Parts: sequence; structure tokens; C-alpha cells
Amino acid sequence: MGSTATRSRSSKPTAPGQLGSRTTRRPAVRHAADSASRSAGEQVRTADEPACSAQAATVDTRPALPRDPNTDHDELFVAWRNDRDRTAQELLMEQYMPLARSLARRYGRTSEPFEDLLQVAALGLVKAIDRYEPERGHSFAAFAVPTILGEMRRYFRDAGWAIHVPRAAKERALMVRDAVDRLRGTSGHSPTVNQLAQFLELDVEQVLDALAALQAYETCSLDARRPGADEEGISYAETLGHEDERYELIECDVTLRSALTEIAPRERRILRLRFVDDLTQSQIAERLGISQMQVSRLLRRSLERLRAVTRASSPESP
Repeated sequence: MGSTATRSRSSKPTAPGQLGSRTTRRPAVRHAADSASRSAGEQVRTADEPACSAQAATVDTRPALPRDPNTDHDELFVAWRNDRDRTAQELLMEQYMPLARSLARRYGRTSEPFEDLLQVAALGLVKAIDRYEPERGHSFAAFAVPTILGEMRRYFRDAGWAIHVPRAAKERALMVRDAVDRLRGTSGHSPTVNQLAQFLELDVEQVLDALAALQAYETCSLDARRPGADEEGISYAETLGHEDERYELIECDVTLRSALTEIAPRERRILRLRFVDDLTQSQIAERLGISQMQVSRLLRRSLERLRAVTRASSPESP
């Protein structure tokens, strides 16, 4: 019974449009879509053939420049030097800009903005690309590093100083600053003046002058707050001293005390009434019982005597 039922189910014919027809429809549809896409592609290529032919007529006949950063750059240098190909220059700048950026970071501890340093380093890279000669056999990096560093030193020497300093002093100051950075990096601490003089083969006085010249590299406003001060702290202008006129009066008092001993007591009294008590000559004459002419004559004689004594006792007198 079971076997008979099984044979009857397996031998049952499949109706049209059922499972068998559904399994064979998808390949047919995919084949039709592929045929349509191929025909459309042929039509597009046929329509583009005139434009491609016209573009091929204007294509540059120069050799294609290498785009791989690992390829030899000599072709780029030759293309830039001989044909002034801007594409070659841009590719070289793109490849070696990280080198210029790393050299600019060496001076990142200075007061100059990093953007300005990067522009100066990029300018040095442009000059290195213009001057490089591949036929000499040296690598471009070995040629570009001193060129970029020289451009940056020239920028610090000519454009970075806040106060005018002689050129020789500028160059020596930059040498000392570079030596300080190099010795600090090797030893881990700031070098002494004697170590700098020995390293640079300079006199101690020259190193001291260079360190003093470095103080003129940058300035700050007198209204700026002192380092470590709070928002309401004092400024640099408030810490500057001024000339106290009372010191001059003290010196004059000492000089007059010694000079008044050379004058008679009566004349000293007249001088006191006139210049300390601020009395007029008539009032002095009335108080002393003498004429106003006598007071005038005694004052003139006393003052001449004081001038002579103080001039003789002054260390600056001839």
C-alpha cells in the first residue's frame, strides 16, 4: 500500500505553469537583462566614439608622469627643469612636504607661529626643487634639508627680530641658540657659557654678547601682565622705577651744611629768613634793624661765597 501510494505521487504529471515553469523563468529573465545591457553599452560606445577621437587629437604627447610615490622622482625633476611642467612640480611638493613640515617643527618652541614657519619651509622646498640636479648622483633629501634650514635661518635673521641688531650679532646669536638646543638634547640640561664657547670655538665674551642679543629678538608690551600674576596683577610698566627728585635735595642739603660753616652767623641768619622763612628784603631789614640795601648786599655776598665754596668742594670741578 505504501509503495503504491508513493509511485502514484511520483508519477503524477506536473501541470503547466507550476513549479517546473517557475524554476526555469529566472535564468531566462537574467539572460534577457544581460542582453539588454550589452546592447545599451554598444550604443553608448558608438555614441562616444566621435568625442573620444576628438579628445585623442588634443592629448599631450609627453610621457605620463609617475603617480606612485615609491617610483623614482628623477623623471619629475627632469620634467620640471626642462619643460617647466607644473604637474611635476606639484607632485614633488606633495611628496616632500612632510620633510619640510618636520624641519619646521624644529623651531616650534620659538615665538613665531607654526603656520609662518611652515610657509618659510615650503619656500625653501620650492628653491630646493628648482636647484636640484639629479645627474650629480645625490639624493634630493640630502640636498633639500640644508636648503630648507638655510631659508629658515635667513628668516629668523632678517624678519624675526623686534629690535634692530647688527647682522654679525644676529648670526652669532642664532648660532648660540642652535648650539643650546643641540647640547640640551644630548645632555638633558642647559649648557653653561663655557660649554657653549668650547662647542662653538668662540670667546666667552662673544657667547655672552650673543645671549644678550637674543633678548632683543622679541619684545612685549609694557601693559602686559607679568608672568605668574593673576588677572588683577601688576604690569611691567608698574614695576619700572623713576627718578626720585628728593635724592638730589639730600645731596644739596649735605653740600650746603658744609658750605654754611664758611659764612658768618649774621649772614646765615639772613639766608634763613630769606629762603626758609620766605621773608622779603624789607621785612628782613625791619627785623634786623638795618636798611634794605644792606640786606641786598649781604645776600649777594653770601650767595657768591656759597657758590665759590661748593664749586671748590665739588669733585667735578676742574
